[in-house]
Amino acid sequence: MLADSATIQRAIFLVALSFCIISGAASHGQTADTPANDAMQHFDREIAPLLSRRCLDCHNLTDQKGSLDLTSATAFQKGGDSGPVVEPGKLEDSPLWLRIDNDEMPPKHPLPAAERQTIKDWIARGAIWGTEKIDRFRYTSDARAGYDWWSLQPLARPNVPATTDDDEARGPLDRFVRTELLQHDLRPSPEADRRTLIRRLTFDLTGLPPTPEEIAVFLNDAGEGAYERVVDRLLASPQYGVRWARHWLDIVRFGESNGFEYDELRPNAWPYRDWIVHALNEDMPYDEFVRLQLAGDVLRPHDFDAVTATGFLAAGAYDTAGQNQQSAAMRAVVRQDEMEDLVGTVAQTFLGLTVNCARCHDHKFDPIRQTEYYSLVSALSGTRQSDRALTGLKLAGKRAAELAKVETRRKQIRSDIAAIEQPARDAALVKLKSNSVELQPLASWDFRQDHARQTAGWEIKLSGAARLGPAGLELSDNRSFAATGSQPKMLRAKTLEVWVQLANVAQSGGAAVGIQTFDGGTFDAIVFGERDARQWMAGSENYIRTQSFRAPEESEAVAAPVRLCLTYAEDGSIAAYRNGQPYGQPYRGGDPVTFAAAKWQVVFGLRHAPAGPGKMLAGTIERANLYDRALSAEEIATGLDQAVTGKMIREQLGPELQARYDALHAELAQTDSTINVLQPPQVYAIKSKQPEPTRLLARGNPAQPTDVVAPGGVGSLGQLPADFGLASDAPEGERRQRLAEWITDPRNAIFARVMANRLWQYHFGVGLVDTPNDFGFNGGRPANQQLLDWLASEFVASGYRLKAMHRLIVTSAAYRQSSQGNESAVKIDADNRLLWRHSPQRLEAEAVRDSMLYVAGVLDMSLDGPGFHEMKASIAPGTNTFLYAPDDPTKTIFKRRTLYRVWARSGRSALLDVLDCPDPSTTSPRRAVTTTPLQALSLLNNAFVLHIVEKFADRIAREAGAEPERQVERAYRLAFGRSPSAEELAAATNVVREHGVGVLARAIFNSNEFVYVD
Repeated sequence: MLADSATIQRAIFLVALSFCIISGAASHGQTADTPANDAMQHFDREIAPLLSRRCLDCHNLTDQKGSLDLTSATAFQKGGDSGPVVEPGKLEDSPLWLRIDNDEMPPKHPLPAAERQTIKDWIARGAIWGTEKIDRFRYTSDARAGYDWWSLQPLARPNVPATTDDDEARGPLDRFVRTELLQHDLRPSPEADRRTLIRRLTFDLTGLPPTPEEIAVFLNDAGEGAYERVVDRLLASPQYGVRWARHWLDIVRFGESNGFEYDELRPNAWPYRDWIVHALNEDMPYDEFVRLQLAGDVLRPHDFDAVTATGFLAAGAYDTAGQNQQSAAMRAVVRQDEMEDLVGTVAQTFLGLTVNCARCHDHKFDPIRQTEYYSLVSALSGTRQSDRALTGLKLAGKRAAELAKVETRRKQIRSDIAAIEQPARDAALVKLKSNSVELQPLASWDFRQDHARQTAGWEIKLSGAARLGPAGLELSDNRSFAATGSQPKMLRAKTLEVWVQLANVAQSGGAAVGIQTFDGGTFDAIVFGERDARQWMAGSENYIRTQSFRAPEESEAVAAPVRLCLTYAEDGSIAAYRNGQPYGQPYRGGDPVTFAAAKWQVVFGLRHAPAGPGKMLAGTIERANLYDRALSAEEIATGLDQAVTGKMIREQLGPELQARYDALHAELAQTDSTINVLQPPQVYAIKSKQPEPTRLLARGNPAQPTDVVAPGGVGSLGQLPADFGLASDAPEGERRQRLAEWITDPRNAIFARVMANRLWQYHFGVGLVDTPNDFGFNGGRPANQQLLDWLASEFVASGYRLKAMHRLIVTSAAYRQSSQGNESAVKIDADNRLLWRHSPQRLEAEAVRDSMLYVAGVLDMSLDGPGFHEMKASIAPGTNTFLYAPDDPTKTIFKRRTLYRVWARSGRSALLDVLDCPDPSTTSPRRAVTTTPLQALSLLNNAFVLHIVEKFADRIAREAGAEPERQVERAYRLAFGRSPSAEELAAATNVVREHGVGVLARAIFNSNEFVYVD
């Protein structure tokens, strides 16, 4: 049957349309001036963005409402459940148009009239398609961001606005601010007074208040550039690095324990914190700062600082219980959770993007594909948290010179000590031998290089990073230990003796010396801190022969080796001795164990096999003895130490030599401590391994792996390609190196934008974007995008120098404004996002604590080294779980800056917590600021506060004398940097007369003026 003319015409039209659809992609870009080419260009320019913004959220490749996919010409032509949705040229026969015309599509948000007309005209003219596929991530819609999202665009330096209607604008930064203010009919506030400025500036750059003397110098400096001189002085202060390191550690969720169920301490996490302080003080370029934290061990494998910087990758929590479960499937889930946390932290910290939201599916709001999330996982999947040895790595710069100087001095001290000791040692040894029985150990070891000896057949084999150094057997990471071979003698009663110097007293569960069966199933050992924090104990399998000695804790100040002896009698009695004296209470243990011949060995640094976290000792073992009987207390006190004790040597010296000998030992202890701080033996960082292929996981489920994914990035970042150019089996180091280069690539505009915004936030209290970790669709919009882009451009132009940006910001008129309120301005901009004044800011918890110590005159501002333990750590009986309880707040070690507190994740501080100090288990890009009655109560009654109140009162009385009025004057000068008003002076003087200056000090710490900065 012949077709009628209308049918033939329609067929011809569809053939032509199909040709256009098929050839559209090839035709696009041709310069031939044809109607078809014009129609395709119109589609690309007008229709594709409209479909992407309005339709593709419901009609894409993976989410096809009504089975309709509008991402490609082929899918469009196929239509949905009811067939084709468009009849080209016929609106009344096109279901798509009818739905739009009846406000049924898009649902909830019908198209505006202009967009409706655009679709209508397109269908009426033939619905000619242009590009074969439409990427739903390409264009921003009402529901999500596209590649055209503001923060993803290349960085173009904005033109500086013309001079505004006043002449006070000091530079381009202020012109951007003033222009925005004038557009909202606002005026800037006048400049703050000098006392306010130096107080604000000193807190911002150092986290401490200015001294009365510093304020006086600034107030009396009438010369040009007085303010700028204060800025430069503060930026050059070592306390600048301490202040700004705290901001950085908030972002990277730095903690010094593992968190989760066990929350074990990480005694070697502190070198990363110190690296941050030094990098900031040295004004390391920010791009280099980032690269080293991501791949320092790859970029500079022999550089001490570069390896330490990778502590960033290990700063987060670690689920020990989860990682060690029996089920491989559950371990895989825990590992993927860990990778999500790591990818999320990397992306949010450096890119301001919540890439981790794409673990289970394409990101719902930002142009980030699920494949891109797994590309980042692939780039980071070879990293594992671990203690990492730093011995043998090269130090550079000022610290290298200082280390060389201290090591030279240590060598001389040892020589001087030896010259004094040798004749006294000989005399003491003669006396000792004449008064005691000769004791013959079963085996003996002296690991010191000057006295090295080991009983034949009992030589040790080193494992992990264990090494023999000048002071003895050095044990550092969580795999370091030493062990003998199999021993042929049967052993039952025995005495273990060891001289050991701990690396720190915060560690737990490691043994100085012990004997064990080869599988570790049976053992007796001298263990530190396993059940009772900072105490020695007799370790045994499942504690069957063990209970607490109830002995004193080891002090933080122990700097010399400690001699420990444990005796095991035939009846099961166990006794301990420290430096020859009884240690705690002896007890009757369980039945003594018999170690059968050839079935046991001696181990050093390991509680029992197999080696692993929580079983290893960090420190140096000088020497050790093993006896095949339980020695008596008398033998231990007088006859056991054949090498002669320091006390015996001192007894042979005259008063002058004793003083000299003691002073040299004290200095030696200090140099050893300094060397360990300058070049610690290990850092909690990452150890890399070649990873298995990374696969995309359907719905993020490790049980549903799909395609292998190569290392890569995010394709929406401006001019940056997502492809790293690496294969899926690329070496681990190359992956992180390429990731570091990709993130810091000069074309990566969001990299500079994010950090410029962070700097602005910490100076003004809120960023130009008020969600510093999220520059995506769900994040805040910039209050002044032109200013943010100008700041980012300046940051890049400065060579990514942070101190240059600080100078730029704090010398601006915007920063130097008064904080006085303005009712009319509040009605327009209540949140002060446009900066018509400088908003008052409450000090962070750490700054409040540091300031109390500072004005009390007791703050220890020393840098570097292990943190102070504000909490006592112990292990819950019968578990591996660490418990933390508050320690005595009067200890000298508590007077360091709060940054140097040991940040155990469950070892929280009541004072810091109530002042909104964040949980180190998660990133804190912006701290909460609350006002609660508990804050006032804590600042009045907290034990630490009361202790510092006493110190503050002592200082006031010491410096002002006994006259109450002078005491009030001095208190105000120290705390507020000003004299009291007449009214304040009268009221405070009465308080001091009636109740003492301590009450005034307590009230000052609880005042708004102390905890807020204008």
